[in-house]
Amino acid sequence: MDFIKEAYRVKSDTIIKNLKKRNMEGCYVDTKTEAIEKVMSMINKDDIVSWGGSYTIDELGIKKLLEEKQVSVIDRDKAGSPEERIKLMKQALTADIFLTSTNAITMDGELMNVDGNGNRLAAYCYGPDSVIVVAGMNKVVPDLGDALGKIRSDATVPNAFRTNSQSPCRFTGKCSECTSKDTLCSQILVTRYCKPQNRIKVILVGEDLGF
Repeated sequence: MDFIKEAYRVKSDTIIKNLKKRNMEGCYVDTKTEAIEKVMSMINKDDIVSWGGSYTIDELGIKKLLEEKQVSVIDRDKAGSPEERIKLMKQALTADIFLTSTNAITMDGELMNVDGNGNRLAAYCYGPDSVIVVAGMNKVVPDLGDALGKIRSDATVPNAFRTNSQSPCRFTGKCSECTSKDTLCSQILVTRYCKPQNRIKVILVGEDLGF
């Protein structure tokens, strides 16, 4: 018996029940491969899809699969200038489907996210018709009291390197709650209830994904 997988399944059952009471839809899959299949099954060919900065979505290779499926996307990384990139980030809020992960998810079904620009958090709150959240079980924390600590401990430094940020944590290896112009922690969002119902759909994955 894989004791870790069994523990993940029990935890995910609790989280999914609590997501439901918060008007969110949840499901659990064992593997990254199943997660990819689940995400792709939720996207129709005539959907317009976009995303925020998400190592999890990159890790799963979903962007390439969307291209192969010839799904229309709004891809800020194809911008020819900083101004065009900002325009595409704004257009992403009008997409049919927004793909993302979450920095932390509590056992009670709350999602916590921290962002530098706030565009990803904006999509959580309003805009895209559907937000698909893919989260490895490594993102699970007991409660909100643990969530921010986990994010600052596990996510800020890798994200500084991923985004080429010159924030202090890149050089010290720890979050200092900085007010640097390059801070990755401009906005903190807790999603505790979803309107309209099931607009946010959470796929929990029984493997480590992202950080």
